[in-house]
Amino acid sequence: MKNPPTDLKILRLIHKEYYDFYKDFTRENKNRKVKVYVPIDLDLLASKLKTDKDIIFGRLYYHLENKYGYKKDDGSHVAFFTRIDGEDKDCIQFPYMASVLANLEEERSKFSITLWIAIISIIISFISLIYSLWN
Repeated sequence: MKNPPTDLKILRLIHKEYYDFYKDFTRENKNRKVKVYVPIDLDLLASKLKTDKDIIFGRLYYHLENKYGYKKDDGSHVAFFTRIDGEDKDCIQFPYMASVLANLEEERSKFSITLWIAIISIIISFISLIYSLWN
C-alpha cells in the first residue's frame, strides 16, 4: 500500500511546477485572470506523485483550504485553494501557498535537527556504556 502524499510533497511539487508561470504574469503578459491565483493541473500533479487525482483534490480542497483559508475583517474570504469557473478551474493562491510551504519546510528542518541530535546522543550513550563495561 502506497502512503498518500504529504502536504509538504504536494506543495513542493506545485511550487516547482508553477513558480515560473506565477512570476511570468505582468500587465503586458496576462497569462491568467489574476496574478495571485494560479491554475493547477490536478492530473499532472497526481501523475507526478503517483496517486489518484481525487486524493490531490481532496487534500487541497477539503484539508488545506479548511486549514489555511480565512476571512478578513471586512468579511471577505481569502481562499487557499478554490475552484473557479472557466479556464482557470482549480486555482491555488500562490504567494500564500509559498508562505505555507516555507513554514512546513522550517518545521521539517527543526524536526530533522532534533531527530539527529537525539540519534547522536543515543550513539554516544551506547559507546559510553560499551566503554564502561569493557573497562
